Amino acid sequence: MLILNRRRFLQVGSLASAAMMMPKFLKALERGHLAPPGNKVLVIIQLSGGNDGLNTIIPYRNDIYYKARPALGIKREAALSLNDELGIHPALKGLKALYDDGALGILNNVGYPNPDRSHFRSMDIWHSASQSNEYWSDGWIGRYLDAQCKGCDKPTQALEIDDTLSLALKGDSDKGLAMTDPARLYGTSNDKYFAELLKQHTSDNDHHNNADYLYKTMGETISSAAYIQQQFKTYKSSAPYPNTELGRNLRTIANLVMSDINTKVYYVSHGSFDTHVNQQDQQARLFGQLSDALTVFTDDLKANHRFEDVVVMTFSEFGRRVSQNASGGTDHGTANNMFLVGGGLKQPGLINDGPDLLNLKDGDLQYQVDFKSVYATLLSNWLGADDKAVLKNTYSHLSFV
Repeated sequence: MLILNRRRFLQVGSLASAAMMMPKFLKALERGHLAPPGNKVLVIIQLSGGNDGLNTIIPYRNDIYYKARPALGIKREAALSLNDELGIHPALKGLKALYDDGALGILNNVGYPNPDRSHFRSMDIWHSASQSNEYWSDGWIGRYLDAQCKGCDKPTQALEIDDTLSLALKGDSDKGLAMTDPARLYGTSNDKYFAELLKQHTSDNDHHNNADYLYKTMGETISSAAYIQQQFKTYKSSAPYPNTELGRNLRTIANLVMSDINTKVYYVSHGSFDTHVNQQDQQARLFGQLSDALTVFTDDLKANHRFEDVVVMTFSEFGRRVSQNASGGTDHGTANNMFLVGGGLKQPGLINDGPDLLNLKDGDLQYQVDFKSVYATLLSNWLGADDKAVLKNTYSHLSFV
């Protein structure tokens, strides 16, 4: 009889925790219920730390911008022109190419009422889709999973390519799964010790028995990890993804998207964009990584005829203040811009007007588009979900998809 020592018990417990974050659809998929061609997918890239939107989409004809940022403003001749008024950061060459191809939508002045300048609180608001005075313990993608999994025989799943699961993917009854590498998850779940435990364990049929429950969830996790790994191996991209964290993560997502696994939402983070000091170098470096990785990712999707089925959305918890600070950077602000990338956009290009620098509030941009309207649009028009039920409120829909 094997003795479950404390160290091994913790390992088994970790697997059980992973199992609890897996919707039941994986077991159904093992029986062959794969998503049909044309499965719509949403890829979310979180620009962590508060990206400076004013140096992302640059109002290079506006004197107020250069007066507020005498050292930090991006010179007009350096910005990549979008139209007569606005340009994009010079490190975002790949996104400029997508813009020229009609595959990039840009939303300006996105935010929410009564903005919070705390990283943690503002990120919670974006993750949960709550009002700024509400504190919710579940996320908008998690509630999407809850809603889609009720009473259906083929529920959907969300995957976060990270070590920990964000609030955005935590629902009440269903949660996404966080992992950095399907092969690693599979390897961990196939430790010989766990197999021996399962082989020797006999259930006492007491559903309230904690040990029995632990064995049960461990078995389900091993089975589910095997399925993900099986799908992950069906396509191996040969595209030249950059050897950066974002590049590796987008390669993992591409391999899964091309496998036609029934995963609807992928979530990944990039940053930190908290540029209080030395903003020019840090933002340019991060934008270069974003541009390079997205270029290969979108080319990979196009080559495999999946670009029409994928929308990539970027967001950050807030923008930065209009005026530069004394340290060559910017401090926490409010409204910001969002990128939308895909071959199926109905409204690419500049979706709305650029930043209004004549109408500031306490030195900050004022939001004109509630980010929850972006969520409502993606939920309803792209993922085919009841956005009102998921968001617990009614928000106007936009027309980009």
